[in-house]
Parts: sequence; C-alpha cells; structure tokens
Amino acid sequence: MKIEGVREKKLVVNGHNRGNLTELLRDDEGLLEKFGQASLSVTYPRIIKAFHWHEKQDDLWFMLNGNAQVVLYDLRKNSKTHKTTQVVYMGELYEPILLLIPKGVAHGYRVLGEKPATLLYFTTQSYDPKNPDEKRIQFDDPEIGFDWTTKNR
Repeated sequence: MKIEGVREKKLVVNGHNRGNLTELLRDDEGLLEKFGQASLSVTYPRIIKAFHWHEKQDDLWFMLNGNAQVVLYDLRKNSKTHKTTQVVYMGELYEPILLLIPKGVAHGYRVLGEKPATLLYFTTQSYDPKNPDEKRIQFDDPEIGFDWTTKNR
C-alpha cells in the first residue's frame, strides 16, 4: 500500500551517441514546496540506515548508483495511511525515480548488493546543527516491525 503524500516520479533518460541526460527536478513540477538543501550520502554494502523522520522538512531522494531497499512508515496520526509501511526499491537495477518523503513519514534504507549506494537528496529546509529536525527510531522498532532480511522468491 502506498503512503499518503509519498510520491514517485519516473525519470526519463534521454540517450544519444555521446551518453545521456536525465532531468531530475524542475521548479514547475510542485514536488518540493520549497528548496532548502541538497546533500550526498554514500553508504556501504549491507548497511541499514534506519529509521529517522522530520517534523518540518520533506525529503526528495534519488539513488545515483548502487541499490537500496527503502522502507517508509507513516507516523502521522491524521493521515489516512497512519501506521502503513511502504517499500520502494531504488538504484541501478530499477527504473530511475525520485522519491518524495513527506514530513512525518519515518524512512530508512538497506544497501543491496556488493557496492556502496550513493544517495542524492533534496530537502525543504536547511540542516541546523544546533536544532536538527531529525528524530530517530531504531531499525528494529517493534511498532514498525519490519523484517530487513532478504527473502527467497
């Protein structure tokens, strides 16, 4: 089930004989209510970075390389999808997307495969080290109850 307010934008890769071009984000799409900051994060294979959430900012994620299992959990009490979990796979093996994660939705990811994953993300607020808008939840929190192990298909 998709979480209310989470949006995926399928990206179009325009290839030509010299390489390709992909537009990630445009100011006329309405994905971000405003621009705050752009950041780049590299995470090593088999690492789980989860969970955290924000009260004030939305996140917009793009996996530059590597692959990840992204897990979202809706903490917003007034949301139609409160306490819903959503899983999204991002990276080189998957169709390229931008993933909008609204404020109040806990999020984290596990790097899949044998190479690091590089995440480029945009936020609607700049990071304030004196008052960070980042609340933490353990990756194995029993309320979320997500099983991070890989299942055989």
